[in-house]
Amino acid sequence: MTEQHYDADVAVVGYGPTGLTAALTLAGRGARVAAFERGKDIYARARAVTINDWTMRILQDLGVDDRVDRVIEPQRALRWMTYAGQEVMRVEHPPSTLGTRGSRPRFYNIYQPVLEAELRACAEELDGLQVHFGAEVVAVDQDADGVTITARDQVTGEQTMTRARYAIGADGGSSAVRKLIDIPMTGDTNDTLWIVIDCRVKRWWPDRDFLTFWTDSERPVVDIALSAGNHRWEIPLKPGESEQDFPSDAEVWPLLAALGVTAADVSIHQYAFYRHHVRMADSFRRGRVFLAGDAAHLMPPWAGAGMQTGMRDAYDLGWKLAGIVRGELSEDWLDTYEAERRPSAEFYTGIAVALGRVIKQEASEAEIAAMNTVPENLVTPWEPPLNAPPALAAGWLRGEVGDASIVGRYLPQPLVASAIGRIDRLDALLPKGFVLLGNDFDPEMALTPAEKADWDALGASYAAIRPRAAYTRSSTDLVDLEDGLLPWFDRYGVRVIAIRPDKFVAAADTSGLAVPKSDEPTEESIHSGMAAEEGNR
Repeated sequence: MTEQHYDADVAVVGYGPTGLTAALTLAGRGARVAAFERGKDIYARARAVTINDWTMRILQDLGVDDRVDRVIEPQRALRWMTYAGQEVMRVEHPPSTLGTRGSRPRFYNIYQPVLEAELRACAEELDGLQVHFGAEVVAVDQDADGVTITARDQVTGEQTMTRARYAIGADGGSSAVRKLIDIPMTGDTNDTLWIVIDCRVKRWWPDRDFLTFWTDSERPVVDIALSAGNHRWEIPLKPGESEQDFPSDAEVWPLLAALGVTAADVSIHQYAFYRHHVRMADSFRRGRVFLAGDAAHLMPPWAGAGMQTGMRDAYDLGWKLAGIVRGELSEDWLDTYEAERRPSAEFYTGIAVALGRVIKQEASEAEIAAMNTVPENLVTPWEPPLNAPPALAAGWLRGEVGDASIVGRYLPQPLVASAIGRIDRLDALLPKGFVLLGNDFDPEMALTPAEKADWDALGASYAAIRPRAAYTRSSTDLVDLEDGLLPWFDRYGVRVIAIRPDKFVAAADTSGLAVPKSDEPTEESIHSGMAAEEGNR
């Protein structure tokens, strides 16, 4: 048998936020990565406008959150206003439970080109990552052992072939990879054309730091502060209007003037036009090739989740692929990718569509009231879906998911202390990889010998969370300084939980601590996930 030669462990096609997150996750865990990007420079137009605490915690795990924190800004709140000044709906942002810095914001405003530049700078410091700029991928061929990427230099026309174990298509909504591996994308595109106007701020105006949706059936507007002294308005064109009606800034200014914005407030930096899409790839995988981000799903911008959903796809896939490449995980883990990520993409797409109906004054009063109605008899404190911590609806889990279950939930991240008195955010003191945590209890005591052997085979660590008014008993103990963990355990009636490397709860003693199986999910389990995830929230 001929030994296989690989130029890289994973080929990543596309080097925007999704591809960057994949590269950072993989290379940061020791995998060799070859990335391909058609452009030479960062795309100049700011598309995404926000990230939240879930995404920031991913960046924390990648070791780049401190640097990103310097180029983003906390977001105050969301509000939906009529032009007459009536507030239709508001979503306040309570402090995050996921361990973001400072005042613990739930949401941050970003300026995407600056964010991408910082992520690229972080990636340049990693060994094992080679980026091919100006390279257009023209063929993706795979066999039982790997994937061959053929790329053409856009200047010289020279073609090169790169052999990898796996490949990720993170190359946007018009994904060449998706087309080359013949995966259809189905859904709709809204006929309305929108103009996106990015401006440089000259002076502060009242309540600029609200993310305001001006609701109107004819001319709804998104009005949002971006970081680094930028501001954006997104405005739909009326029937009969087209791009040709706005050849220069002079024709754009009347749109801003109608909102009370003048040249004393801002200068126009750039503007572009786009339509909203609601589309999903029929599959996120073909053999050894995976789709992530806009290559797999397109959603309207109203939930601020399009870019972030792609980054979360890439992180989920990245840590699993890295574990497989290192020989720590079996290839069965790859079957969990779509099972976990499709429900999340569907969930945020549904939120975006619903919020769009509010903005365009298409939603009834009953629909708006339903969005703010608190369900009865919940174990988990209710939060609006945009604020609620994430939860897995399916995938590598053992036990039922839902409001009364801790399985599938995202571990809070309060300040904790180590046994020797070091104080930091939980993830900084928690062992990497799989961890079993005890509720003031030694987690190993809850395992049978066979269960312990299976967790040990995954390289699991074991730690007890102790109350701050007690002594630690082991060098691995952690102290719950902010009462962010022990009451959370008690809420769900658990003594021991098993945490995955991405900080989701995989199992609990209440439903069995045997290692979950990564069997091939059924189509029904994949496509019914949105309802389960919504129940989790």
